[in-house]
Amino acid sequence: MDGQSSNGVNMIDSETRPNLSAANTAAVFDRLREGVKPRQETAPLSEHALAIANKPTPAPISPIVLAGIVRMAEFIMIVLVGLAIFAAYIRPFDGLFLLYFAAVVAIASLSTLAFQTADIYQVHAFRGHEKQYMRLASAWSVVFLIAIGASFFIKAGDMYSRVWLGSFYVGGLAALIFGRRMLFFAVRKWTREGRLTRRTVIVGGGEPGERVIAELRKQKDTGIEIIGWFDDRTGDRGGTDCAGEQKLGNVDDLVEFGRRTRVDLVIFSLPISAENRILQMLKKLWVLPLDIRLAAHTNKLQFRPRSYSYIGKVPVIDVFDRPIADWDVVMKWLFDKTIGTALLIAALPLLALVAIAIKLDSRGPVFFKQKRYGFNNDLVEVYKFRSMYTDMSDASASKLVTKDDPRVGRIIRKASLDELPQLFNVVFNGNLSLVGPRPHAVNAKAEARLYAEAVDGYFARHRVKPGITGWAQINGWRGETDTQEKIQFRVEHDLYYIENWSVLLDLYILARTPFALLKTENAY
Repeated sequence: MDGQSSNGVNMIDSETRPNLSAANTAAVFDRLREGVKPRQETAPLSEHALAIANKPTPAPISPIVLAGIVRMAEFIMIVLVGLAIFAAYIRPFDGLFLLYFAAVVAIASLSTLAFQTADIYQVHAFRGHEKQYMRLASAWSVVFLIAIGASFFIKAGDMYSRVWLGSFYVGGLAALIFGRRMLFFAVRKWTREGRLTRRTVIVGGGEPGERVIAELRKQKDTGIEIIGWFDDRTGDRGGTDCAGEQKLGNVDDLVEFGRRTRVDLVIFSLPISAENRILQMLKKLWVLPLDIRLAAHTNKLQFRPRSYSYIGKVPVIDVFDRPIADWDVVMKWLFDKTIGTALLIAALPLLALVAIAIKLDSRGPVFFKQKRYGFNNDLVEVYKFRSMYTDMSDASASKLVTKDDPRVGRIIRKASLDELPQLFNVVFNGNLSLVGPRPHAVNAKAEARLYAEAVDGYFARHRVKPGITGWAQINGWRGETDTQEKIQFRVEHDLYYIENWSVLLDLYILARTPFALLKTENAY
């Protein structure tokens, strides 16, 4: 759906500038975009930074998602135990199933609430502390006391078997403890692998940095793994060591470091009074998909308690949150897999027809793969139908396709049919989403300048996974990007999408996409 060149034949031969919805983007992002310099080539990372960056890091597991899955698993386990005992003991059970099923669901629901109140849905509880099992048994016992008391007051005691109730108590407690023990082994393994820790970088050294690192180290179960620190200061003021941690570089190096390895959290140890210095650093860091926090425990200026969040007992001020995190990632993944699979199945006849037409039209492969920028600036290979003549191919998109381009045909490019194979990327490879900022080719240019040089903060659009269609495309910004203004407005629409993402917005964009494809003024 964009004007980047493709490696193939377009045999099968947007709208003017729309009202810019991106104007509603949060003011803080406007401040960051002001004065951001085009991305410069960074100096090579230090040897120590490279050693850390080159270590393999497994995909993280969100503690929030893990806790939610445990809740659902234990709810289902309790229901299954209660129904299994009912099926084994109560005979005949005709006419009694609904009565017992309601009681089982009520006990399971009350148990989930009781376990939440007992605070055993935290990762530190999953790690197997003995208090977990005591709290679990106590909460489970309270649930049954409430159930027995309720049945007494509503005079329903004779409706339920006491053997069933006693067996449910014992069997359910045994199943819960066994499940927690298995969870302990899994969590211990994930923790050892680093999947349940937040890989954290400190920005700012000296005495404030040492205090932040020391506070985090002495607290258990924060899930924080400090992997290094960065500072723009040089010489004696910056130093090279902070609380035993070696300095990895400056903030420009941190941007490159964050693209080479997984960084989940950046904590600024600088005082709030260093506003200008912090803002200059944020202008560089906001393009990365991570959380940014400002340590507040050393600041003399005290805010109301609700103004802070906490990492362990260290108060911090939230500056940026990683977009599409925790359950949003799960929802986005399910959306892509379910809707993407359905669209791929529905599009199979059309895919076959286009493939046959390309094969009949010119010699060469039906498909081609092209390197494009993906999530966190990683290079991904996207599939497309060949829409250029093989002898005129331009795999790096150093020259964008233009109107009446002699290298290509028209119909499949105008209708964006050449993009359909990207459904394979969504369903099978997982490196594209159905909806997101469009992935651009590595050498794509506007007015002879690479996109990153033409648009300030361009790489901020890579904080989420790219998509087949997006907010910019349905608002008329598809097709050729020959001017700086065109790519500028695409990027601003992409940033609006990132900051306002929801499943409903994705559905809206998908529903609008077919109508946007009918407007082919800028697509060729």
